[in-house]
Amino acid sequence: MARADYRTLVRDNYRRLSQSIQGFTPRREQNYLVAEIGKVLLGHYDSARRILVAEAGTGIGKSLAYLQAAIPWARLNQKKVVVSTATLALQEQLFAKDLPLFQPHCQPGFTFTLAKGRARYCCVRRLEAQIQGENQFGLFEAAAGLTPAQQRQLAGLWQAWCDKSWPGDRDSWPEPIDDGLWQQLQAERHSCQPQLGHRHCPFHLARAEIDKSDVVVVNHALLLADLAMGGGVLLPEPEQCLYILDEAHHIAAVAREQGSARLPLGLHRRALEQFNKQLGGVHDLLGEEDQPRLVRLQQALQQLIPALNQLYRQLSGALSRQELTPDEQGCLRFAAGELPGFLLDALVSLKEDNKVFARGLERVQASLGEQLKRQPARAGTIEAALAALSQQQLRAEQTRDLCELMLRAGHPKQPLPARWLEQESQELTLCATPLAVGHLLEQWCWSRAAAAILVSATLTALNDFGYFRRAVGLRADDGSRYLRLDSPFDYQSARLIIPRLDCEPTDARFDQLLCEQIPAWLEGQGASLVLFSSYRQMQAVAEALRARGLSLLVQGEASRQALLQLHKQRCDGNQPSVLFGTGSFAEGLDLPGHYLTNLIITKLPFAVPTSPVEEAMAEWVSLCGGNPFMQLAMPEASRKLIQACGRLLRTETDHGRIVLLDKRLVSRRYGAALLDALPPFSRELP
Repeated sequence: MARADYRTLVRDNYRRLSQSIQGFTPRREQNYLVAEIGKVLLGHYDSARRILVAEAGTGIGKSLAYLQAAIPWARLNQKKVVVSTATLALQEQLFAKDLPLFQPHCQPGFTFTLAKGRARYCCVRRLEAQIQGENQFGLFEAAAGLTPAQQRQLAGLWQAWCDKSWPGDRDSWPEPIDDGLWQQLQAERHSCQPQLGHRHCPFHLARAEIDKSDVVVVNHALLLADLAMGGGVLLPEPEQCLYILDEAHHIAAVAREQGSARLPLGLHRRALEQFNKQLGGVHDLLGEEDQPRLVRLQQALQQLIPALNQLYRQLSGALSRQELTPDEQGCLRFAAGELPGFLLDALVSLKEDNKVFARGLERVQASLGEQLKRQPARAGTIEAALAALSQQQLRAEQTRDLCELMLRAGHPKQPLPARWLEQESQELTLCATPLAVGHLLEQWCWSRAAAAILVSATLTALNDFGYFRRAVGLRADDGSRYLRLDSPFDYQSARLIIPRLDCEPTDARFDQLLCEQIPAWLEGQGASLVLFSSYRQMQAVAEALRARGLSLLVQGEASRQALLQLHKQRCDGNQPSVLFGTGSFAEGLDLPGHYLTNLIITKLPFAVPTSPVEEAMAEWVSLCGGNPFMQLAMPEASRKLIQACGRLLRTETDHGRIVLLDKRLVSRRYGAALLDALPPFSRELP
């Protein structure tokens, strides 16, 4: 591909796009981002590793920038553009607004689609089985437990599928589908076997659309699930993809979730016992020559079930003797990732027994696949048996992954996974999560992708990319390009106020201080958003202020959409409106213009390391001689504070004030670094 051809296409596309938008105003930062993405894609910085990490402030128009730069390059190089986001709101913006806006003006032309996870689609076999009341080999949950309303909805879904008025995905149904019903209908990887054929499967019909489309919009969870399976399962192969990871600051956390494993010992044991009873029904479906395979699978189960039983009893005994002591929430983290000797031995045995079981499942499945070809008249029964075996494959994979994480040896440069036990009622669940996922992202994506563009409004922490880079496995010297573009907004027009306060958030009097300060800063204001660091504190303050007659819209008391709709109605009617929210309202909430002019942040967003993963991360940093507060808590608090402040200014003409009710910004030494990392608001400090 000639560089001149690509650059000409980008310029011509921009000219057509800008002429089509009434009142179009060129944005210098947006054009610079287009140019830098183009340079990276053309190999200007590194021809072997086309990776750009770009922090693009709010208002730059990064979505249109990366579409303009990426799509022509991908079309000229026969690659797919995969745009991945963290939030549904951005997915919808791309799919319903940005891509349709750019499509008519882009050469070469392109098609686009939205990819959703398998669980958003109905499995037609499961739907049909629910209607017919089938439950062969434990593949389907019984429909008998459905309520009359669920049964009516089930009948409507089946009728709509039969008359081709419904494509089979949950999101296109005109009314909400009951969660309990959908769990019994949704497609699952381990009940979707190649032998079963996919000509009429909603998920595989949608998957075919992905193959035909030039641009695919996904979420981070779906993208990383595909990459964790080796790529090319749900989405195209990484080597064929130009990945655009928008809201990229979430990538490490989502990768950590994908690499995690849980094993509920009691539930897993009972499921295997039930499966063992059902295996007799497979006998008549196999040929004489395949019977030894079935016998070996049954023998593997007779080893695996006692191994699970023994592990459950040993853990129960250690808990009853108080050799292991969970916290008040029933969680016991194994400090420094070190496991008791009996648990190590039991997991080694479980891993080997599970490996034999998984091998046995594969061989019986292969035999059933052959029988499916030979006995088409028995297709329904054989398909149900195949899918039932496939469900057990999922359990075998869960066991394998858990054992692998629990038994993983230490590495001088990498922390052991966080490992813990959860006790709830009669259930014991072993859990493990990798702490360092950078090497996984390098293995899954960075080293394989045709190109990767990582963008977000907040990628730096304390004015540096180092924290993000370490989290996602990139280095300053690996050929990746780093870019930071400031927002074009007039931050000086917004006031950042830190009042003179009597106490810090750690003080027992802080709740009372909030009850006094918040009404004072709400007085005379039209549209206010108050952000809290905890639900408990938000609810306590809301209760106290309502007792004084204040009208509040509080997160959790209605859906997010309903609260925002009511808030906007009040603002449009020139009535004062006050929203109370926690961390999820500090990111992704878009209230431009008169919908938000008064932002109150009650407390610096320092995360308290209470989860096993957070505790293990802090422990690892300490063991390495570091300072968990400065290396983990401070960068993360800086990023979250910038995000929270970003709720105020959403367009070039927005204005208002931010009130921070945390005196630590001026009373503690670290406060200056947090303040300096914020946009250049007009400051009013005590």
